[in-house]
Amino acid sequence: MRDRLRAGVAIYNDGYYHAAHDAWEERWLELEDGTDDERLLHGLIQFTAAVYHARNRNWEGAVGLAESALEYLSGLPADYREVRLEPIRRALETLVDDPSVLERRPPPPIEHEGRMPGLADLDLEATTIAATVLAEELGFDPEPVDRARTYARTDLETGDDDSRFISLLFDFVREDDHRGLVYRRLSQHADRRQAREEDVDGLFE
Repeated sequence: MRDRLRAGVAIYNDGYYHAAHDAWEERWLELEDGTDDERLLHGLIQFTAAVYHARNRNWEGAVGLAESALEYLSGLPADYREVRLEPIRRALETLVDDPSVLERRPPPPIEHEGRMPGLADLDLEATTIAATVLAEELGFDPEPVDRARTYARTDLETGDDDSRFISLLFDFVREDDHRGLVYRRLSQHADRRQAREEDVDGLFE
């Protein structure tokens, strides 16, 4: 839960308002309706969707989503799962009253664990989640990224802390200006690793 929650918060805080929900949705769909965790993720998903629609001047959609998000987040503690909810609830109330407010000021950041984390603050597990989300959001084929995630975890388990897959996943998530170049390198390394493993497997067939 924590890794997915933090990945989505960081994606949102770095301005990818539409993509943030993809970090939360898989976990949200696994939860029983009405539980506190389900209400938290459902509310955050609708909050980020409201922000996205308001920034795209879909006032009616933004207001409807903001009202729904408030319902899901109502009754939860002010700091639930170490997410500060009071600023989010206040922002939602403002959106309901005046969705055009986001033409005049930036969306409020989400605070988690006492900070406003961005993509550069994520640890490896949350970074691997963010990498797949950003690949899909930005039009990259996520399949090489998913393979790189698998190789990074394998390398970590075998004690290879200097794995190029670990460093490339961090770079892909953090280096907005060079993401395309990093993606090409990541894909090439993933292809080479896969080819080596298939060659080895072929020796024993």
